[in-house]
Amino acid sequence: MSKVYGYARCSTNEDKQDINRQIRELQEAGAGEVIFEYEHGDKAKKELTMLLELAHPGDTIITLEVSRLSRSTQQLCEILDTVKAKHLRLVILNSITVDCREGKIDPMSQAFIQMSGVFAELELSMIRERVKSGMQNAIAKGKRVGRRPTTREDIPPIFYKHYPAYVAGHINVSEFSRLCGLSRPTVYKYLKLLE
Repeated sequence: MSKVYGYARCSTNEDKQDINRQIRELQEAGAGEVIFEYEHGDKAKKELTMLLELAHPGDTIITLEVSRLSRSTQQLCEILDTVKAKHLRLVILNSITVDCREGKIDPMSQAFIQMSGVFAELELSMIRERVKSGMQNAIAKGKRVGRRPTTREDIPPIFYKHYPAYVAGHINVSEFSRLCGLSRPTVYKYLKLLE
């Protein structure tokens, strides 16, 4: 018996975006199981890849928007190729159904999905440009952008515990790093702060 899967995605972690709305809407649309993940639109998506591998011929995958699947036209075309090769049905709610259960896709559906992918990719490019412009504007106003600089107050106590042994030459940076549970670049950064 064929299954109906839902796929939901947000681009940031659950503290910043609530994916539950997508999950609820997919369940209301008939998804028996919803696969979800937090990943940017143009990055490779592990859960989506796993879902495409898990699905059997005749199964249906539903999602809310083309941009949930990908904001990269190339990735979207690869997803369509997989849907076609595996004889799946892809439903973009309130938009289009791409039925490849017979192993083929009609030209209009393929064109519509690809055009939707182009617009999703365009939207991502526009978002990135707005962010870049906003950052430049903030810098021009004298605001600090990015991570705050590391200070001596950020150095953990474990570092200070082993620091005298390093200064005395009893341990090297690699050993110091291992004892503190810190990466070597972090150890070097802290050492520079103490110079």
